[in-house]
Amino acid sequence: MNPLSDRINNLATSQTLAMAALARELKAQGKDIISLSLGEPDFNTPDFIKEAAKKAIDENYSTYSPVEGYAELKEAICRKFKRDNDLDYKPSQIVVSTGAKQSLYNIAQVMLNDGDEVILPAPYWVSYFEIVKLSGGVPVEVPTSVDTDFKITPEQLEAAITPKTKMMWFSSPCNPSGSVYNRAELTALVKVLEKYPHVYVVADEIYEHINFSGTFCSIASIPGMLERTITVNGVAKAFAMTGWRIGYIGAPEFIAKACTKIQGQVTSGANSIAQRATITAVDADPSVLKYMVDAFHSRRDLVVGLLKEIPGVKINVPEGAFYVFPDVSSFFGKTLKGTEIKNAMDLSMYLLAEANIATVTGDAFGNPDCIRFSYATSDEILKEALKRIKDALAL
Repeated sequence: MNPLSDRINNLATSQTLAMAALARELKAQGKDIISLSLGEPDFNTPDFIKEAAKKAIDENYSTYSPVEGYAELKEAICRKFKRDNDLDYKPSQIVVSTGAKQSLYNIAQVMLNDGDEVILPAPYWVSYFEIVKLSGGVPVEVPTSVDTDFKITPEQLEAAITPKTKMMWFSSPCNPSGSVYNRAELTALVKVLEKYPHVYVVADEIYEHINFSGTFCSIASIPGMLERTITVNGVAKAFAMTGWRIGYIGAPEFIAKACTKIQGQVTSGANSIAQRATITAVDADPSVLKYMVDAFHSRRDLVVGLLKEIPGVKINVPEGAFYVFPDVSSFFGKTLKGTEIKNAMDLSMYLLAEANIATVTGDAFGNPDCIRFSYATSDEILKEALKRIKDALAL
């Protein structure tokens, strides 16, 4: 008999973390693995943030923090929301958590009852589906494709809404596609949502500053949406602070209080030193991140250009984050160097075995025609990786 709960038995393993673990295992065996699987900047945390953390240690911030975060950090986050997003949040509407992933889990736990439907424009970040399911919700996938720049239309959104719809979750810039919704596109979606006041929105903006489009719009800034949007953000990606584990939300106050309540029974407050450092990070002018954003932009152009040279690979030009999400369905049903490729998972595993390149299958993100590459690494490594991929995919 299996003594584990149905809850854990029905939970899928994170494909991004699983592929990264497999890549590390193969590398430890001596194989020359290039991992393009994890979404993690290859930059170090900026020195001014590290100095703030050292100062916090010296000032003995070593005790439990308030469950919802230090007051000074919540005030800084409110300033950030106003400065960058034109959003007017009060500190009572902010909850700081151990990474944006915990923020998302908190939201699902406090908002969803069994059978509530959550619209997920696909592709979506790998954990949305499982977090919704784990919380009793029913994920409703709305498919998109490379031809539509992986964005849903107002017509698709309206067709997906039912009396059971409770929420829509989406990210912009999107992981895995890199797509960025502009104000006009979001306004068109809002016109649909206006008809359905029972539907709340989770806007995951963790890649907000890694954005090559020149503008950024928070859906909560569109009239009528602040009261029904939970804005999720953090410092992991733009500030190269993945290991510091700080995420946060801005939300209607009743939702923020509910998230604080559940967090108080699970983890309590996030790491105290990381919180103090995050005050310095979110108070900084986003221009301090330009060197990282410029590097990602250059790498995007490099990778897109090289992928366009590979026959059978179909790709759009992502406007943000640090991923490309090419459509590789033209290889399905073909045999490459003696290996039959039935689907994206087969192709991803083939690239690992044949080219020593770790990627993530699009199935994990709700799009079975694609695979995801992260380009958060050096130009030299990216050139070598794309050369290997091109050679491996040669028919």
